[in-house]
Amino acid sequence: MKQNPVFRVVAKILFAPIIMFGLYVQFHGDYSPGGGFQAGVIIAAAFILHAIVFGLESGRQIVSARVNLWMMVFGVLLYGGVGVVSMAKGGLFLDYTALTGSVATGQHIGILLVELGVGLTVTSVMLAVFHAFAGFVEDRAK
Repeated sequence: MKQNPVFRVVAKILFAPIIMFGLYVQFHGDYSPGGGFQAGVIIAAAFILHAIVFGLESGRQIVSARVNLWMMVFGVLLYGGVGVVSMAKGGLFLDYTALTGSVATGQHIGILLVELGVGLTVTSVMLAVFHAFAGFVEDRAK
């Protein structure tokens, strides 16, 4: 697919809108269907599309294995950190009200942070799985 100009142009055109739609799903998820998991898969799909069209090595240059690992770690720590902070403030694990003392504000901030952690984790895990399988197939083809 690297040599097909139609795929290359379409992938370049769609890359940013796919990510923007993923961010919309991410940050609008507490008001409508959607959230971290769906947004993570959508954003990962943009990077996977790029890697399929432009080559696996090009995809690994955009998001390296080290950056991908740190995204996984940060996503899980963000999710768990919200729970730990709410417990430290006297609430239960993921009791968002304990974050600020106000129900409305705590719920809003808490769910936004948790969904961001889920989105980062899902995006990075999807990319890691894709790169692992695509790299395995690429190595076997040689």
